[in-house]
Amino acid sequence: MAGRYFDEWSLGDTIEHEIRRTVTETDNLLFTTMTHNPQPLHLDVEAAKHSEFGRILVNGTFTFSLMVGLSVGDTTLGTLVANLGYDKLVMPKPVFIGDTLRATSEVIGLRESKSRPNAGIATFRHEAINQHSDVVCRCERSALLRKSG
Repeated sequence: MAGRYFDEWSLGDTIEHEIRRTVTETDNLLFTTMTHNPQPLHLDVEAAKHSEFGRILVNGTFTFSLMVGLSVGDTTLGTLVANLGYDKLVMPKPVFIGDTLRATSEVIGLRESKSRPNAGIATFRHEAINQHSDVVCRCERSALLRKSG
């Protein structure tokens, strides 16, 4: 399914996104170095062994980005004017190399745009869930979407 227009959404609409992704060592290494994040928990196996996690911890901003990316095809692909903001971002459980993540999205807010009569604002609650059914990331995303008409 492609993204939906603003007027095609209803409060409470929920999607279990079909695409899943197993996080690799390369994902974590490239994302961490591309964003200039020198955190040893993400890059140094020996330092990570001595942490409370006992192993490399996947960069949380990668987890967040992957969660949103997994949702785009079903929510805003082709209908997005702009992302307006991300709120209430939490990471209740860690993500490790080899974890397989899936995402869900629920519409928790809909309102007409005051400045654009051809668009409206949809607010989604996105969640990333690992292979153990643990929520590893959650946020609310507000998106300005075109209307179909």
